[in-house]
Amino acid sequence: MNGERFSLENGKILAYERRLDLKTATLSRSVRWESPQGHISRLVFERFASLADIHLCGVRVSITAENYQGSIEIRSGLNGNADNLGFLHWNGVGQSAAKNSATLLCRTRSSAIDLCIGLTQTLTASDRTGRSFAWDVHNHPSVVSKIGIEKGETAVATKWVTLATSRDGKKALVQTQRRVHKLSALNWEEAYQAHCAAWENEWNHCDMVIEGDDEAQLAVRFNIFQLLIAAPRSDEHVNIGAKTLSGYGYRGHAFWDTEIFMLPFFTYTRPEIARNLLSYRWHNLPGARAKASANGFNGAQYPWESAATGEEVTPTWVPDPKDHTQLIRIWTGDIEIHISADVSFAIWQYWKASADDEFFAKRGAEVILDTARFWAARAEWVEELQRYEISDIIGPDEYHDHVDNNLYTNALARWNLQRALDTLPWLETHAPAELRRLKKALQIDAAELKKWQHVIDHLYLPYNEKTRLIEQFDGYFARKDVDLAAMEPRSESIQSIFGIEGAAATQVLKQPDVLMLMYLLPDLYDQATLEANYRYYTPRTDHTFGSSLGPSIQAIMACRVGDVTAYEHFMRAARADLFDVRNNAGDGIHGASAGGLWQAVVFGFAGLRYSAADQQWHTHPALPKNWKRVAFKMMIHGKELSFDIHQ
Repeated sequence: MNGERFSLENGKILAYERRLDLKTATLSRSVRWESPQGHISRLVFERFASLADIHLCGVRVSITAENYQGSIEIRSGLNGNADNLGFLHWNGVGQSAAKNSATLLCRTRSSAIDLCIGLTQTLTASDRTGRSFAWDVHNHPSVVSKIGIEKGETAVATKWVTLATSRDGKKALVQTQRRVHKLSALNWEEAYQAHCAAWENEWNHCDMVIEGDDEAQLAVRFNIFQLLIAAPRSDEHVNIGAKTLSGYGYRGHAFWDTEIFMLPFFTYTRPEIARNLLSYRWHNLPGARAKASANGFNGAQYPWESAATGEEVTPTWVPDPKDHTQLIRIWTGDIEIHISADVSFAIWQYWKASADDEFFAKRGAEVILDTARFWAARAEWVEELQRYEISDIIGPDEYHDHVDNNLYTNALARWNLQRALDTLPWLETHAPAELRRLKKALQIDAAELKKWQHVIDHLYLPYNEKTRLIEQFDGYFARKDVDLAAMEPRSESIQSIFGIEGAAATQVLKQPDVLMLMYLLPDLYDQATLEANYRYYTPRTDHTFGSSLGPSIQAIMACRVGDVTAYEHFMRAARADLFDVRNNAGDGIHGASAGGLWQAVVFGFAGLRYSAADQQWHTHPALPKNWKRVAFKMMIHGKELSFDIHQ
């Protein structure tokens, strides 16, 4: 502006507001800024990534010259130098810039996926249009627009961005160039209204109403929004990373966070998205089979951290956050194996909720059968005890590694094997051609099926009939007990305070595996067993600084035993990113916590449960005392059901 570069680091900020409109997915920012030379400008920025057109993004900035006249110059570019924590993504392949438009073609360094981006820019003031010219910098082609402005006048710069990848077709560059030529004539209001209409439809299906608690209402909608913006609507070859699309944490890798925590939201509100996410796992069966084979097992062993190909991408060593000269060995990629059953559980849950028989027959069944083969191979027969065990693993509670017979892992492995046996007769009745294909492809014979049943009948699940307590893993009860309440207040996790080995020597949990299992498989144990284990494991869990995955599930289980602390756990999850309670929101949104929050309302406070006895859904409400009403919708077998629960 008059030759002075706008920057919040220079001059004076006289007023500032940034706003995210969850209803319309619009990010806006308004700034009243005084330049070093005393020129005052009011700038209003608006941005949206169109839900109506996945190839379109819009940015608009209005600049009002409050006490000066002169000229405005706007520069917009396409940056091909993006990186993820120091790792460069792209090789530049080609670019062009002319007048008010620019295009950039890049290619990912290892997977060779092309990305073509184009932009157009116009700058207007009153009835005048500024002049634009290209600025063709290597790997950052840009457009520069200039216009004269009078005192009190407002200039408006509009930038449209279009993008396509080679995943969209072989002619991403041609597609982008064609779209760029049409963008200059695109009307902002028309494009924006189409985007808003798409979001209105989305919220009509996915919204959750909470009356009587404004903070909880905002938090739930904020977290639903984070899930919706990360959802793959048109691509079944991608997953949702643990940090969604909002940060570089975990480098975009996908974990069990998707299947167990995020996926239920999509399964019960947007099943077509859930189908895409589960298809990602089916497409990546070759990677899971390769991992199982490399470890000496049959079947499919899904990676703990997954990316595009479904191969294991968990780092083996990472720098110690307290001493970057030291490295920490990461074992999750080697021995946190429950994810294979988690994937099968999510497939089964989706199938039962959606009645998508075609998906199950052609894709889901294969995953369940092949992960069952892995579990049958992974279970170890102990002759003197006449039972199968699963040794040297990590359960969801990652404070304890290299443990034997983690209850969560053993029980879900047995569940996975049983569902595989249930799948075969269903296929024989409903999809015999698929059954023949799978038997031939997987070479399943009667001897193998007999082995599966033997593992189911003899896989060890610990249980003390007298106390009703279930030991999370072998030797857990013998580890040092710690009075966590006596350590309050604190601002670090127990693992940070005691160290990795020190925390592992205690009974303190990152998250309670036994309660997590009882949530997923509620019919496995009776109410008295649930209550006994809830009382034991709850005070031994690092709720605030342990896993971000734990609080939402803890809230559900608190509801099921009548514990009034359910709301406290719920709000701990609700505030995870809005208040940065774990001091790591900069790494990205906690996607699992976002999905868990939705589950906490539906399956916790609303008490929604499916009864196998009458094959119906029932509510057992346990609303917090300050909540007046909860309302939401769910898709069951293709029909949308509305739930409206009052105090």
